[in-house]
Amino acid sequence: MVHFVGAGSGAADLITVRGARLLSEADVIIWAGSLVNPALLNYAKADCEIHDSALLTLEQVIEIIRRAEAEGKTTVRLHTGDSSIYGAVREQFDELEKLGIEYDVCPGVSAFCGAAAALKAEYTLPEVSQSVIITRAAGRTPVPERESIKSFAAHRATMVLFLSTSLAGDAQRELIEGGYAPETPAAIVYKATWPDQKIFRCTVGTLGETVRGNGLTKTSLIVIGDFLGHDYERSKLYDPGFTTEFREAEK
Repeated sequence: MVHFVGAGSGAADLITVRGARLLSEADVIIWAGSLVNPALLNYAKADCEIHDSALLTLEQVIEIIRRAEAEGKTTVRLHTGDSSIYGAVREQFDELEKLGIEYDVCPGVSAFCGAAAALKAEYTLPEVSQSVIITRAAGRTPVPERESIKSFAAHRATMVLFLSTSLAGDAQRELIEGGYAPETPAAIVYKATWPDQKIFRCTVGTLGETVRGNGLTKTSLIVIGDFLGHDYERSKLYDPGFTTEFREAEK
């Protein structure tokens, strides 16, 4: 059996209870060493076989799993955050299905959730933004034109950029050309929820400068939107003048 496990947003104790249990039971762990906190390997048993996928190709990962299955061993494929976001898991699923190897998925806490926690922010504020766009800048790996930052910027919704720190200058240009005002609040969260987490607040207009000035190159999330400002409407859910399924509005 193969378990795909989301490692959580950074801190070792932000993995799910199920994820920690699966790690402790695994005979083989293949972990994303370039992204996952190595402290998570402390959950592994002493005789666990551990492989760093940063050094491997897809074919090599699958071969390790195939060999483990032939030996009757259980494998955990440990991915950063939640594996459903930029996890490159679909191609692994397809290869395992070709081989008739069973697998399941244990969800994790995505880094975009960790960034919001670090910022003490709510992405969806009434009358500000009710949508969160998760995307990335086009670099060595292209992005479809219909999903460019510029096209998404027209909505002026909350936006979270993964894998884009080294392309912050290009992202800044697209954000402004697409519709965000230069004074729109923004923030860069470096290693959200890790012990060495850092937060850099800025605006869309100073995004590139902030990234360059602080020497940021990777392991950072960029968040953009007026949710980082001070103005919003209170929630109807807890408004005394609003009737819900569970209580009547106050007269």
